[in-house]
Amino acid sequence: MSQTVDRALSILPLLAEGPADLGQVADRLGVHKSTALRLLRTLHEHGLVYRQSDQRYRLGARLFALAQEAMENLDIREIAHPHLVRLNEQCGHTVHLAVYEENEVLYIDKVESRYPVRMYSRIGKPVAITVAAVAKLLLADLPEPERRALAQQLDYPLYTARSTPHAEAFLKELATVREQGWATDLGGHEESINCMFHDVGLPVIVLSYLISVVLRVAQGSATVAIVTTAGIVAPLLSEGHHSQAFVALVIMAISAGSIFASHVNDGGFWMVAKYFGISERDTLRTWTVLESVLSLAGFVVAAVVSVFVS
Repeated sequence: MSQTVDRALSILPLLAEGPADLGQVADRLGVHKSTALRLLRTLHEHGLVYRQSDQRYRLGARLFALAQEAMENLDIREIAHPHLVRLNEQCGHTVHLAVYEENEVLYIDKVESRYPVRMYSRIGKPVAITVAAVAKLLLADLPEPERRALAQQLDYPLYTARSTPHAEAFLKELATVREQGWATDLGGHEESINCMFHDVGLPVIVLSYLISVVLRVAQGSATVAIVTTAGIVAPLLSEGHHSQAFVALVIMAISAGSIFASHVNDGGFWMVAKYFGISERDTLRTWTVLESVLSLAGFVVAAVVSVFVS
């Protein structure tokens, strides 16, 4: 590759991190400012780079347009998207479509989870190739010599205690994936939400109440507390295969938490104060205390009954 072209293309990943001035670009490339300026001007003329009023450079709109056009021309997205939607409807979680290209695995489409707590990802972003399930699945299908060569080239960052530590372990995982036809991550890149919940050691009904209480106090809205908490604990309930009676008790606990400690950020607090013509301090002493007592009473009842219902 031409050295000039290589340097010009090396500017783009730098600007993807955020706007940079001429000195920063020159330092990253290891060239004189005059050389960096010439490269930036060329990229600017093609719309790939834009110079801001503060003399810093950022990625240009033309680059995004080209990327979007390229993504739209990938026929596989159009073919696969209905299947992603169908799988998302069945499981409720984020579903990705990825491809292996130039020793990288990239997300090219996704359907978001319907739950408030979800995995963060971005279309076009490379995945953590040594730990992501989708990467393992794609790489496991490569010919044996290519798999071994790639495994020896990769770095193995330890994102968590479960990350794949070295090439031998990675090849062993790929062999297992190739044999069974599916792959898992199991917290190799990020500790999963479910693992964090289970590590807390709290029963689901207690956890549900506490989350609802925190959201209620922070947001002042019973509706926000109920809807958000329900979305967070729904995966835990589905995995636990609980009875409908237990699920109803969890809903009762969430609802109880949603009325805890009504205070100045709650519209109902001010309605009560105005209706009865009492001061803010008296409303805190009466209405807030009453709501908190009712909340705790509702939770205690739900928790006690849950002991006898699975």
